[in-house]
Amino acid sequence: MHSETITPADTAWQDRALCAQTGADFFFPEPGSSVREAKRICGMCEMRPACLEYALANDERFGVWGGLSEKERLALRKVTP
Repeated sequence: MHSETITPADTAWQDRALCAQTGADFFFPEPGSSVREAKRICGMCEMRPACLEYALANDERFGVWGGLSEKERLALRKVTP
């Protein structure tokens, strides 16, 4: 199996992501709900790095992207210039 480079601008990764096969409910929970299941699914997904890059590049404010919650991505943006 060869390794391919996936860029955040290329959204083909979204079709191969586990969340596309699972449904959005886990990844966009009601406020105050647990994101544990979404993070578990993200942890098994090969597309997680591309997903996180996409979320950061597009300033996604809601949901779990790349295994990180909104608050975790916000904290990451504050640390990374």
